[in-house]
Amino acid sequence: MRRIRYNSPLTQVVIMSIVCFLCPGMFNALNAMGGAGQIDRDASNNANTGLYCTFIVFGVLGGAIVNLLGVRWTIFFSGLTYSLYSASFIYLNHTGSGAFTIATGPILGIGAGILWSAQGMIMMSYPVESHKGRYIAIFWVIFNLGGVIGGIVPFVANYHQTDNKTAVPLSDAGYIVFVALEALGAASALLLAPPSRVIRDDSSHVVLIHYTSVRREAMEILRLFRNRWMLLLVPMSVVSNFFYTYQYGPYNGSLFTVRTRGLNSMLYWASQMAAAYAISYLHDYRSLSRRRRGIYSLILLTVLANVMWACTLIIQTKYTHGPLASGESTDYPNGLIDFTESRRAAGPMILYCFMGVVDALWQSFAYWIIGTMTNDSQMLARYAGFYKGVQSLGATVAWQLDAQSVPLIAQLIANWVLLDLAIPFMLYVAMNIKDTSEEIETLSTSEWQTKYYANIDDILI
Repeated sequence: MRRIRYNSPLTQVVIMSIVCFLCPGMFNALNAMGGAGQIDRDASNNANTGLYCTFIVFGVLGGAIVNLLGVRWTIFFSGLTYSLYSASFIYLNHTGSGAFTIATGPILGIGAGILWSAQGMIMMSYPVESHKGRYIAIFWVIFNLGGVIGGIVPFVANYHQTDNKTAVPLSDAGYIVFVALEALGAASALLLAPPSRVIRDDSSHVVLIHYTSVRREAMEILRLFRNRWMLLLVPMSVVSNFFYTYQYGPYNGSLFTVRTRGLNSMLYWASQMAAAYAISYLHDYRSLSRRRRGIYSLILLTVLANVMWACTLIIQTKYTHGPLASGESTDYPNGLIDFTESRRAAGPMILYCFMGVVDALWQSFAYWIIGTMTNDSQMLARYAGFYKGVQSLGATVAWQLDAQSVPLIAQLIANWVLLDLAIPFMLYVAMNIKDTSEEIETLSTSEWQTKYYANIDDILI
């Protein structure tokens, strides 16, 4: 039996997956309920708008911060911001004031930007090229297990609700569970090994460059905005979190009872786990060139995503709003759907699972195609940060659309149009994938200074 090494890429990816399982995973589970468990989505929408505004900046800067400060403590303090966000809803339950919740949004955006930059670097640069799809799947399965377990909290907490047609917020006990789990996730980051000590099974090091500086990181961030391939993937990045707002609030939060929303959340993330695992076989299928794998994966994603939005449109035409703060229920025929009403619930619940499948395929493709560009850990930290930063720009717009009460059908159409606009750019990048990524040489400090600093005028022109 092969011995498990602490400093192996697999062990480190699993640890990082556990951190994300307990921090962003719980955040996703909470928000997947619609309104983060609240009936009135205003506080949640505005907090998430603030979150993604700072995420835009710290997503782009996150790679540089991780490269300069390392992974352990940056991820630890970033993880604590998730606990702060969840704790704010306990205050909201008792005071009715959303000010504290809204204030925690930008703080979480800072932490999330840094955490996801580190995550992207670990997941995409640690494995060898032939295992990148597998490692992405391992991460996605463990990470989304957080969403599954997180969905159990509102389901159990509200299971014995006497009037399932009356919408009620998540209880304090439910929020306390989220806070505790996210704090545990933050502490788990301290188990990570420094990237310089991680060694693959073939004895190669995952860190190709051991030198960096504030000046060099600043230059590399500027280079991102002139990187042809990353710019072509901007539409993909914008779309990648844009649809969450609609799926969590106008769909799940508007159609179902609280306990069913929790159940839906469990099934949504479980569907993601299965889809991510399945697509990894295509992404690592060595009998096909990486170019063909990318094209086939994108074709599958395009077909399923368009089928998903077409089915969603059919349901969306039946209602215009969910439960309102005034006490009025949804105008969906016969009111909120409970999972015990099997005939009414089956179709909408299955569709929500299908949304999870499409999300997993989109995210897996995004990380995989970015991972084909290089094997350099520091560069991939910057690429991951850029991806998450642009992703957050789209999410900021999406959360504000719902916060400003834009008609639900208009939000759906915006999601669908943006998705199809992104596909041609993704296809162009997929058609230009090389069968192996170019490695960069390990240079000394003086050589890096000569190679990069001498060209700073080229970057700033």
